[in-house]
Amino acid sequence: MPLPESIKKAARLLSSANYAVVLTGAGISTESGIPDFRSPGTGLWEKEDPEDFTIDSFQRDPHSFYRRIHPLLKVIDKAEPNPGHTALADLETSGIIKSLITQNVDGLHQKAGSKNVLEVHGSFQTGTCHDCRKKSGLADLNLLLTAGKDPDCPHCGGNTVKPDVTLFGEEMPPDFQLAHREALKCDCMLVVGSSLQVAPVGFLPRYAKNLLIINRGSTPYDDHAQVVIREGSGQVLTDIIAEIENL
Repeated sequence: MPLPESIKKAARLLSSANYAVVLTGAGISTESGIPDFRSPGTGLWEKEDPEDFTIDSFQRDPHSFYRRIHPLLKVIDKAEPNPGHTALADLETSGIIKSLITQNVDGLHQKAGSKNVLEVHGSFQTGTCHDCRKKSGLADLNLLLTAGKDPDCPHCGGNTVKPDVTLFGEEMPPDFQLAHREALKCDCMLVVGSSLQVAPVGFLPRYAKNLLIINRGSTPYDDHAQVVIREGSGQVLTDIIAEIENL
């Protein structure tokens, strides 16, 4: 069965780009079983109040924060990369994409083999102790939570291990400035699984000369994009790679 023209055009634009970058959102990880934040009925904010995930809320009661987030941490800890993650890692290995900017906090891009990953919202894969500044891994914190224990620091016993994610009310991490530079540098941006509605990351596509969007829902940039594909990312990215190999 012939591939759709949108797949062929995306393959041509990516393969001819001098500096292509990728921006991913929660939609790429839903195929790995990780819920996104805003989908009706399944999104995290359908079940939890975002106000419970502010830096003030964490500092006030970190143990309550962990009890609320523990179900998601268990899912992330067990999740495996899907074909979409693998395809993007392959595109980096082949030199077609230069960097990968992600809004995700699950670490699946690195698990799939991507190297130049900029985590603009941080990562749940590690946490940092406020007292001794040493890091703990997600698996260690998960074991404590599963056993019904508070996720105190395993190094010093302090009780303020904070996940290395950007909570509401915190400044953006250094990776965001690097991502901004990548967006300014690129001549082609591939957006995968992002609604592009969360500032300031959602503004990055405005700098791209050529914009390709793969997302099940609409985005504010659809009218400005050269290619818009409203489907799941795994098969689409696999098809794009197959088309690039045939060029």
